[in-house]
Amino acid sequence: MSRNTFLYFSFLFLAIVVEASAQTLSEARKLYEEGKYEQAKPVFQRYVKQVPNNGNYNLWYGVCCLHTNNAQTAIDCLEKAVQKRVPSGQFWLGQAYDRVYRYEDAISTFEDYISELKHRRRSTQEADSLMALFRAHLRMLKGVERVCIIDSFVVDKAHFLEAYKLSPQTGHLYPYKEYFPMSEKEGSTVYENELGNKIYYGEIMPNGIQHIFTSTQLLEEWSPGLPLVGNWTDSVNIAYPFLMSDGLTLYYASEGKSSLGGYDIFVTRYNTNNDSFLRSENVGMPFNSPYNDYMYVIDEYNNLGWFASDRYQPDGRVCIYVFIPNPIKQVYNYEQMDKENLRSLAAIHSLKDTWSDSILVNEALTRLHKIDPMFDDKKRRHSFSFIIDDMHTYHEETDFHSLQALALFQQYIQIQKVLQQQYSKLEDLRISYNLASPEKRRQMASAILDIENRLSQLENKIKQIVKQVRNTEISVIKEK
Repeated sequence: MSRNTFLYFSFLFLAIVVEASAQTLSEARKLYEEGKYEQAKPVFQRYVKQVPNNGNYNLWYGVCCLHTNNAQTAIDCLEKAVQKRVPSGQFWLGQAYDRVYRYEDAISTFEDYISELKHRRRSTQEADSLMALFRAHLRMLKGVERVCIIDSFVVDKAHFLEAYKLSPQTGHLYPYKEYFPMSEKEGSTVYENELGNKIYYGEIMPNGIQHIFTSTQLLEEWSPGLPLVGNWTDSVNIAYPFLMSDGLTLYYASEGKSSLGGYDIFVTRYNTNNDSFLRSENVGMPFNSPYNDYMYVIDEYNNLGWFASDRYQPDGRVCIYVFIPNPIKQVYNYEQMDKENLRSLAAIHSLKDTWSDSILVNEALTRLHKIDPMFDDKKRRHSFSFIIDDMHTYHEETDFHSLQALALFQQYIQIQKVLQQQYSKLEDLRISYNLASPEKRRQMASAILDIENRLSQLENKIKQIVKQVRNTEISVIKEK
């Protein structure tokens, strides 16, 4: 083969490869513009691996990750895009920070973004609206409720109401289609009061929007369903109602501009003076998240609360959280708390982090076991629940892709056991301390202080290991 012929075929081959690569990127860009992020994501991921410092590739891949519930990876990529000064990088990075509760970072990023827009004489309307949301979310983070979440279990979303084991004094919950089998309409759930003579239910209206209706039994017939009257200005698709035993306090879920994301849980109260419901309030964190949170119920007879959330869950699955209701809302001190710890509490990354009183937890678990004999069977379906990131929650050791991450996780489990033993020992000492004489108390004080210091060290160690497990596992997941 002559040199010229060889060069000709070499250039031809190179042109074909370049053209094929360009087509692939072009197709991914087209999918991206159409909002088909799941299909476009693998192509951009490949390009980011090939050219990790390319600002545009990081932007496109980051946006795809953000839209497919992988916010942490999105942040890693979008931060690179912003460093490379890619247009719209700050716009998406701020939203990614918002998704992982880093609201101060989101606000700071958008302050720079809005300043840049003004410098270029461009509209800031959309950015201003998002900035207002970030500020509202930050206010919500500053008011995270100090609530004890005793347990959780994952169930099929289609049958999630079966997980709510309520006392008869609390009333009953039904899927809409089960309660209205002959209805041609669609809806979410039905709440029937303890007397069985009044119902509240979410139903889709002719305009496609869902609203809450109520009906009362009159002799042997039910009154026509009437939509609840109230100030629903900030609410869209109002559903999943539950009325407290006082007959005045209504919890429900809805979408809208006051929502963190998807469905949020709200509370409103009935105004007897004008026969309508007052302006509702978002119940805040940790009950609400950037995902769908709904069906908030309080069983006053058993002193247990329930709510559902699809945070960190795959399609078709939902997590049911069980908590101890607070008689009066108490919040964490935002100014004095470690921000990463507070974000973890807001996102419910660890149930045990919410346990401030082991006696109350054990008593609540005992009540839960009594009303739900199958509870232990549900828990045995999974060995554990460990959140890796927004897309991955592990339940078995075989879920791990990294042997190093698995080894760290096993170390975490061992320290957790030691921590629980120390907590029990401290609880026993405190009980003995309260019953002891002044002299005995002086002798016991140093032992209590020693255990408290040891617990603090163990808790810090656990936080470090959890971070190492997640970072190690995520790095391996990214390679796959």
